[in-house]
Amino acid sequence: MNGRTNSHRVGSFPEPVVALLRAVHEALDLPLPGLTDADERAYARLLAQRARDARVILAGVLEDGHEAGGAAVSLRAWVDREPVTYTPWIKGGGVR
Repeated sequence: MNGRTNSHRVGSFPEPVVALLRAVHEALDLPLPGLTDADERAYARLLAQRARDARVILAGVLEDGHEAGGAAVSLRAWVDREPVTYTPWIKGGGVR
């Protein structure tokens, strides 16, 4: 495989696929942690957990034939149960 695929824009995908792509993006798009070691550890733990969740959801769709829209709903529910609890970093001030 040369790494190239047919070029498709997100608008050409079925809506359930777009919903799944957005859910995966939102799950992994965490705010950067504040400046403390505790914030950095909490960020790393949460990112690892969210990455595991996304891999499980994607494996269900790709390997087990789960429906993409339902998978998006499930991933969002999992993410809602594991919210950001650390202090996020903000530009100019370091932390919020």
